[in-house]
Amino acid sequence: MAALARDIGDAAAWSEEAARRVWGGAVPLHVHLHDADVTALPPPPPFLTLGPRIGYLPLLVPIIKAHFSSTLPPGVDTVWFEYKGLPLKWYIPIGVLFDLLCADPERPWNLIVHFRGYPAEILSPCEGEDSVKWSYNNSLKEAGFIITGNSKNVMNMSQADQAAMWESVRKGDMDSYTNISTRLKLGPFEEDWSVATSSAERQQGSDEPESPGSVKPCRVPVRLYVRRVQEDLEYLEDAIAVSDWESVSYINRPFEIQKEEGRSYITLARALETLLPEFFSSKPATETQPVETADSPPDDSDITPRTPRDGDPAPASQRGADLAKNATEVKLVRVQGIDLENNMDVPFLWMANYLKNPECYLHVCVYVGSEI
Repeated sequence: MAALARDIGDAAAWSEEAARRVWGGAVPLHVHLHDADVTALPPPPPFLTLGPRIGYLPLLVPIIKAHFSSTLPPGVDTVWFEYKGLPLKWYIPIGVLFDLLCADPERPWNLIVHFRGYPAEILSPCEGEDSVKWSYNNSLKEAGFIITGNSKNVMNMSQADQAAMWESVRKGDMDSYTNISTRLKLGPFEEDWSVATSSAERQQGSDEPESPGSVKPCRVPVRLYVRRVQEDLEYLEDAIAVSDWESVSYINRPFEIQKEEGRSYITLARALETLLPEFFSSKPATETQPVETADSPPDDSDITPRTPRDGDPAPASQRGADLAKNATEVKLVRVQGIDLENNMDVPFLWMANYLKNPECYLHVCVYVGSEI
């Protein structure tokens, strides 16, 4: 018993350490001012800073602007960032952008900052920290709805708690965040649950409804970013840069789990077979599963969560179908900077508990070989 208790204590300690590494992780950024914004010679040197993996690019604007202020043109700032010609979506966490767009991690990550010429046809409007906070709160509401079936715990937070939680996210203060987030009852997930078939599959061939006493399924909020790369790609450094967001499918697809007898160990591989059967299932799919996108509120919700809408892209279900149609194989799976395509036996629910972002989503980047 003593040995078991020690093992459990050790597991809890390194799990907490994993979460702290997520909160403390950062991407070194080498920020260059776009030539069109340079009004004085010589041009200012690039700005080197750390971008928190769980943070957002607009939150870095004050320190970046201070560095370049002496050479900026007059007028109203409309700040945005680009990487290799691609405008960066400001509401995607910095770490996720880095994992998704840098197949071969580039350190420091060379970005270009613009203070004029906002690409409104590509990016949704951003009014600095207020927009980021709004996006974060709505993502948290979406996650709450997925996990509990409603967002009341999030919606009923006091103004003081909302402000304190956002401040903890902005500063990367995990302890303060934990003190507040535990009241929302959005986790942790029990790690020995087993995958459930869908309600329809459970009732297939039977006219009997589910019993009133059946255990309510657990649903894990997951955001998937599926990027196309060359189908013959052998080395990550040879991946063609993302030139537009049409080559990335951005998908919300909750992972549902049923607590039941005969529990099984849920690996990342098994979870992805359920979440992305069009890429991971060994069985050929006759029809691509519909997906929920961050552009739409959950069905039957008593709230209207919204993630900023960029441009007017094709529905995510259609984009997912197009990606799956030409995909040949999965090249890379990356979560929080960790490449996992050769370690797919990692326990998925452990990842959902300790590698998630503060808005309670687990972000998974998947590279698939495809005709480009």
